[in-house]
Amino acid sequence: MNRDRWTAPDVVPSRPSAPPALRALLGPTNTGKTHAAIERMLEHDSGMIGLPLRLLAREVYDRVAARVGQSAVALVTGEEKRVPPQPRYWVCTVEAMPIDRPVDFLAVDEIQLANHRQRGHVFTQRIQHARGRRETWLLGSATMRSLLARLCPDAVVDGRPRLSTLSHGGNWTLSALPPRSVVVAFSATRVYELAEIIRRKRGGAAVVIGALSPRARNAQVALFQAGEVDTLVATDAIGMGLNLDVDAVVFAELRKFDGRQARVLHDAELAQIAGRAGRHLRDGQFATLEPLPALPDATVRALEQHRFPADQRLYWRNHQLDLDSVEGLLSSLRRRPPSPWLRLADDAEDLRAVTALSRIPDVQALAHGPERVALLWQVCQIPDFRQRPFDDHFHLIAAAYRQLCAGRQRLGRDWIDEHLRRLDRPDGDLETLLDRMSAVRTWTYVTAHGQWVDDGPDWQARTHDLEDRLSDALHQTLVQRFVDEPGRRRRSAGSSLSLSSSAAGMRSLAGELAAKVPGARALPAGDSAVFSGDDDDSAWVEPLVDAPHARFRVQGDGRILVDDRVVGRLVRGAGRLHPEAVVIPPLPGGARLRLGRRLLAFARDLVAELLAPLPAADETLEPAARGIVYQLQQNLGSVSVAAMHAQLEALAPAERRRLVAAGIVFGRLTVFAPRLLSPEALRRRQALCAAEIWPSRWPLPCATGESLPVCLPIDLDDQLDEPTDAPALPYQALGYLVTGDWAVRVDEAEEIVRDLARGAPPRVAAPVLARRLGLAPSDAAALVSALRSLAGLKPATDRRRRRRTRRPATVLR
Repeated sequence: MNRDRWTAPDVVPSRPSAPPALRALLGPTNTGKTHAAIERMLEHDSGMIGLPLRLLAREVYDRVAARVGQSAVALVTGEEKRVPPQPRYWVCTVEAMPIDRPVDFLAVDEIQLANHRQRGHVFTQRIQHARGRRETWLLGSATMRSLLARLCPDAVVDGRPRLSTLSHGGNWTLSALPPRSVVVAFSATRVYELAEIIRRKRGGAAVVIGALSPRARNAQVALFQAGEVDTLVATDAIGMGLNLDVDAVVFAELRKFDGRQARVLHDAELAQIAGRAGRHLRDGQFATLEPLPALPDATVRALEQHRFPADQRLYWRNHQLDLDSVEGLLSSLRRRPPSPWLRLADDAEDLRAVTALSRIPDVQALAHGPERVALLWQVCQIPDFRQRPFDDHFHLIAAAYRQLCAGRQRLGRDWIDEHLRRLDRPDGDLETLLDRMSAVRTWTYVTAHGQWVDDGPDWQARTHDLEDRLSDALHQTLVQRFVDEPGRRRRSAGSSLSLSSSAAGMRSLAGELAAKVPGARALPAGDSAVFSGDDDDSAWVEPLVDAPHARFRVQGDGRILVDDRVVGRLVRGAGRLHPEAVVIPPLPGGARLRLGRRLLAFARDLVAELLAPLPAADETLEPAARGIVYQLQQNLGSVSVAAMHAQLEALAPAERRRLVAAGIVFGRLTVFAPRLLSPEALRRRQALCAAEIWPSRWPLPCATGESLPVCLPIDLDDQLDEPTDAPALPYQALGYLVTGDWAVRVDEAEEIVRDLARGAPPRVAAPVLARRLGLAPSDAAALVSALRSLAGLKPATDRRRRRRTRRPATVLR
């Protein structure tokens, strides 16, 4: 039974007592559906989300990586696979979802694309069969409501109202466009034409078309987001969830070529694009651009009220294929759908390709047996990103199949190299660069099949590097052609000046600390321009945006370095485990946004790697053990016994043994993880504490990024504006135990206390400890006395006195 329930936009229970197995969130754009699904996925231990576009998948991947770190999330598209050793979350295009991998939560976005002529059958298959172990969400338009009731009768349907108002603005001229406008056309030629006119009249425009790579698209969007241009000209590539700060969407065309014919867009298709106007609670407008006439009143009402005819049928294809023969494969692909509300996807490019290849005599001879037929089907799914005449792509896949059926069953290195060398040229006009980049995407897809090529990772690195270089060349060409540079400089001057002031302020604060505290060090004056003195020379940023985690490192004072050069620093965030990251070199707004997002992902990876030795605080642990692990995580690996007295009292012996086996030490004064006391771990702990207190007067014991000593003298009154209890300071998170006028590393403190309890005077004698800890003998003796008192151990002289008084009593008896 299908239940229809309308909820407030923010009512998504964080952990319902009995979550539905299948839930559908349906509604117009800007309802928070995708955001809610991402948040829900992150509440689970594992999850997967399928998205309609490679660009959107990359955007969501960046968002999730910034939350949980790149080590915890995989990105899988047809051309790109970033899979860390043990990912918890998978961000994919819908076609590339590895649905055979079990995850707790699974979501499929934009399910209304099940009525797309080429791709619809994949969405229909995911709607019917892709499921998470605990929870599955289907996200899309309300036009899918009635069909979902038939396909998934057990689904709970939640309607999601739009968060802001979308209203009709009428008919505008280019001169009257408000700032933060997107002008929409449906061909690259028309997009370029409009962008050129806007450059002449309004100073410049950013450009987004579907053929752009994520790198080029992000660079163009960053120009718009940072205010370096006021207008974005785009195709309907912006319609599928790409998040932009847009106030108005203006249609320059209402007809598009859909692969068969030029046709007028349906109201629901216009709404998908117009809905990009407005963000969260900010209202948006849609309009048409002269000389196009105004939209009909019925269309205006439909777009403003989000009411459209229900979808009647979805594309479907049989996914239980007969691979015994080519004839059997074709027959199973043409099997009629089992329901009247499903239509056969009989015009997809892969079906067209296998039909054409099956007519070639030598391919017929090669395609015998299930393995060869399956290989034929895989080869026919190589996408034609160039959208050239079918014969060009047909010859490519036919040559690939012949090579894969030959003796080595691999694609020839020379053959691939020849094709890539032809494409490795950054010169040419926009159309040439786009064509080359699209061709590289096809080769990226091919080399992603490791069983087809030798040295697959090397080929992948080469194709990605080539795509990046072509993307950079394309972005520069777009800027040179469609952005008036003087106007761009005027618009971006405010943001660049603000960043320079911020960097100067940080250096001033660091200098103040350095002047007050011995051992602290100011940020070098050159840090803000370490790569270049020219604010607009940001070419060095792009390689870092996609750089691996190992390329970055952090110093103890929170500065982030690449190749010994400072690019940013950690600063206070929502909590100790969630620091923010700021960019230090002055950069144009777009480059600053991209580098800032990458540094934030590095910060999340930094925390994840630091805490990896700790067991997970999940439901496999009892509440007391889970509370201990949680406190260890929050304090970066060491917590005083007094702070977790209640949990220790409730900890069952079996759970204690389990934590000990996981590497947790239960000392007399502290519970700690020895693996988080290595020099590298301590430097990372220091960096996180530096971010937490920056820029307060109290400095870290060692702010230069060097190794911390085992024992530190402290004077709380001198280090703080107001006297505060020691637990309020991050000494504990640094791995130190505060006692008296000293902070001692927890493992050393526990060893001293253990020796005192065992009665081992030589090991705790003042001269021995003085040499071990680098203290004066009198200070070492005072430290031993303080630790003895803190541990509740009586002085050794008391025990000797008791032994002397008992001995005469024994003699008297």
